[in-house]
Amino acid sequence: MSKPPTFTPPPCAHADLLRTARGDFAVIDARPTGTPRGTVVLLPGFTGSKEDFIALHEPLAAAGYRSVAIDGRGQYESEGPKDDQSPYQQGELARDVLAQVEALAAGPVHLVGHSLGGQISRAAVLLDPTPFRSLTLMSSGPAQISPSQQQRAKLLLDALTVMDMAQVWEAIQALDAPEETDTDAELRGRWLRHSPAQLTTTGRQLTTEPDRVDELAALSLPTHVLSGEQDDTWPVPLLDEMARRLGAERTVITGAEHSPNTDQPERTAAALIAFWDRLPAH
Repeated sequence: MSKPPTFTPPPCAHADLLRTARGDFAVIDARPTGTPRGTVVLLPGFTGSKEDFIALHEPLAAAGYRSVAIDGRGQYESEGPKDDQSPYQQGELARDVLAQVEALAAGPVHLVGHSLGGQISRAAVLLDPTPFRSLTLMSSGPAQISPSQQQRAKLLLDALTVMDMAQVWEAIQALDAPEETDTDAELRGRWLRHSPAQLTTTGRQLTTEPDRVDELAALSLPTHVLSGEQDDTWPVPLLDEMARRLGAERTVITGAEHSPNTDQPERTAAALIAFWDRLPAH
């Protein structure tokens, strides 16, 4: 689980509701001074939320980029059914992304997906690449998660069938090594507002995701594979190989693990900006 340093948006950003043809989505929208050089859409990972990108907004705005971090359907502050799993199938979540980009009316956007958000991003791009200027897969691999993480996901999915969200949270805390943070109360509150159906459906998807790298490579969309120097969800050599297959730019963030956006936000922002700045004029 990514642990943002705060849940309070920086001065350049504000919490808002993005109204789309497929429903309303909670966002944090950060804008630079003057006309943006481009717009960035940020999609969080499994059990995460828009706040996982909170430390990226100021450096992106300083570089002239508008950044919009979005809670997906059933994540934290975006409403979604708690029992019906059908709205959380990957194809439905991908169509949500297309609707979100359309509602922003900002022209082609730079899409960034962390972990699960990367696989949803990939699915959206494969449905329709035209709304996108580039794609960054952040700590998001070519297919299903590693065997050890599949086991953890199965434990979680089993727990969700017999426990409520508060009970599952306590069980998670008992399993993980204790780590005091300033956001403990917010993290628990975020967990309790996630839809169990969303977690169940997307967790299952992570354990069964097929390899669609060749499909993505065929689009010729500028692509960036970014990760920490360690990752137990998708091994770093696997991400290296995925980048090679895609012909993608590859960045490894020193001092970061599965969540470079929270582990090393300044280095992560700098790598994203450098990638976008090198793209030819659209």
